[in-house]
Amino acid sequence: MLKLCGFAVSNYYNKVKLSLLEKGVPFEEELAYPSQKEEFRKDSPMGKVPFLRTGRGVLTESQVLTEYIEDMYPEPALYPKDPFERARCRELIEHIELHIELPARRLYYEVFFGGSVSDETKKEVEQQLEKGVRSLTHLARFEPFIAGKDFTHADCAAFVHLPLLGQATKKAYGRDFIDEFLPQARAYLKMIGERPHAQKVNADRKAAFEAYAAAKAAKK
Repeated sequence: MLKLCGFAVSNYYNKVKLSLLEKGVPFEEELAYPSQKEEFRKDSPMGKVPFLRTGRGVLTESQVLTEYIEDMYPEPALYPKDPFERARCRELIEHIELHIELPARRLYYEVFFGGSVSDETKKEVEQQLEKGVRSLTHLARFEPFIAGKDFTHADCAAFVHLPLLGQATKKAYGRDFIDEFLPQARAYLKMIGERPHAQKVNADRKAAFEAYAAAKAAKK
């Protein structure tokens, strides 16, 4: 059986988890936190999560895991059959993660974990995010799903990444970039959030974050 390794606070872990749940693929979860210890890097060379234990070895990088899951378990399909539409779906995932989630991640230390980010970094990230979110308005369809009429892996990515964008920008800049640039995304995210598997992912994420916060408070 597949083992998804990571922790439920991670949006990339939850992206893969939601894909597995939506496809009905049996899997187990193995708690793992990022680490640079040599033993850990035998499984995850970069020391990151998530990674996936398979019968043939370990795979890393969330999008690689997504592609592997789709190749191994093609039904129900979470990519369009048409090659161009399939590419469009991958384009959305790449755009969200490269041009939105990656820059926004530079704010997370301050807005979610109580650290501090320089004003220079905040200004740079603000400009990158405005460009990334404006670009997404040309790619996202919301018909009703982000890539068109069917639920796809792009929805798994959007559902776990976009809410963090709104939360981070609201705390860092007093501006919710979702409401400002992608107002139609609110109804979309609510729709996805009503799916049973999305509800499970959210419930597990909330419980994991509360446990993390309690453990952190206990150390003070």
